[in-house]
Amino acid sequence: MKLDKEFSRRSMLALSAAALFLPQSARANPFYDGDITADGRNPALFPPPESVIDYPVPPADLSKIPDQFHRQIVAYDGFELAGTLIVDPQERHLYHVIDESSAMRYGVGVGRAGFEWSGEAVVGMKRRWPRWLPPIEMTQRDLKAAVWLNGMPGGPENPLGARALYLHANNVDTLYRIHGTNEPHSIGKAMSSGCIRMLNQDVAELYEKVNIGTRVVVRGKVDDMIAEPNI
Repeated sequence: MKLDKEFSRRSMLALSAAALFLPQSARANPFYDGDITADGRNPALFPPPESVIDYPVPPADLSKIPDQFHRQIVAYDGFELAGTLIVDPQERHLYHVIDESSAMRYGVGVGRAGFEWSGEAVVGMKRRWPRWLPPIEMTQRDLKAAVWLNGMPGGPENPLGARALYLHANNVDTLYRIHGTNEPHSIGKAMSSGCIRMLNQDVAELYEKVNIGTRVVVRGKVDDMIAEPNI
């Protein structure tokens, strides 16, 4: 059975040449966490960085999610080392390279128009059931987000879900995350504020396999990709 598009060697070379892009607006305002510089926040009121309760991670109903976004091992034809994370926003997939010929592929949700990001980073920090600090711009336009100006505690209702991997570049927080979601229907769609969403059961599994310092490549628009099933 033919699977969705997989990385070709030529695509991987294009990925390696991708330059880090970080909007100035992101530098000025906390996206989901990080140094607090925006007016109006009171750090004394912030909840703990992680929930004090390690909640169970109930699996999402996969029957409601298209098969191509289910976790699965696929053929890998690229030059990235084992352990590397590769995000393909166009195809709504995240790949965790296993070896020179295979990768674990996960379905993801990505940033909607105007919120896309691409480049290279590393996992600078990991958290279980992380708190959420909505962007200042979001609190100004969204009354629901404004309620959480000083942070929403981690837990099942938190939009960052069960786990979060924080992307850093050149020892600076890019303010972008790979995280879980309490909206499993968003997997395979472009509707986030720039970050990469995964099913909670998928990000919880990935969290255990990924170390601090793991390389992350978020690809841009490269159209010369091929699909190969792992048979």
